[in-house]
Amino acid sequence: MTSTPVARVNRFAAWTAAAMLVLISGQFTAAQQPPKNFATRDKPAAVIEFEDAAGRSRSPADFRGKVVLLNLWATWCVPCRKEMPALDRLQASLGGPAFEVVPLSIDRGGIEVVRKFYDEIGIRNLAMYVDVSGQAIRQLGAVGLPTTLLIDRTGLEVGLIIGPAEWDSPEIAEFLEPVISNQGAAARRADRDDRGQPRSEYPYASGPLTRSLQWLRALLDR
Repeated sequence: MTSTPVARVNRFAAWTAAAMLVLISGQFTAAQQPPKNFATRDKPAAVIEFEDAAGRSRSPADFRGKVVLLNLWATWCVPCRKEMPALDRLQASLGGPAFEVVPLSIDRGGIEVVRKFYDEIGIRNLAMYVDVSGQAIRQLGAVGLPTTLLIDRTGLEVGLIIGPAEWDSPEIAEFLEPVISNQGAAARRADRDDRGQPRSEYPYASGPLTRSLQWLRALLDR
């Protein structure tokens, strides 16, 4: 059926409003700049095994439900040693039910080497994890130390940094806080959108552009 002039005007107005919403949203997300050397990823985190301070077997799956910053390091790695206090401060400021720094040492000396290092430099907020086999480097595709992975609540690897970073800087906090809060909002959302439609209809993440198009689609379907 041919659209009436009024219908065409309404559709044009809807497209214009959606375009403006996308532009505004784009400006907002552009302000959240990723850290230096941050490479975006989009794949399930590798299945690895390591031990905690009590000798219990652990894996990234144990942290499902949290945003995780998985840091591969070793006490003999000079850049790793230098950034560890900053990671400790990051855990102190942002750590909690929604976020955790997981420092995974590959020291072959085991957990006692890590414990001694923590005591020497005054690490108080980070837990201790160790992979004496060193297999985590290969399994996670790391090419050097330190290597840090950002893993979302569902176990998806969303980012990678090779080399040290200023983890306690305001820029890092400004980048991570929206990631953590957005993940929290996503976890609380039901599996249906505001229109009662299954979210599986939308194959992409619910970013600003997708939300705008979904809103536009709702208007045009009325």
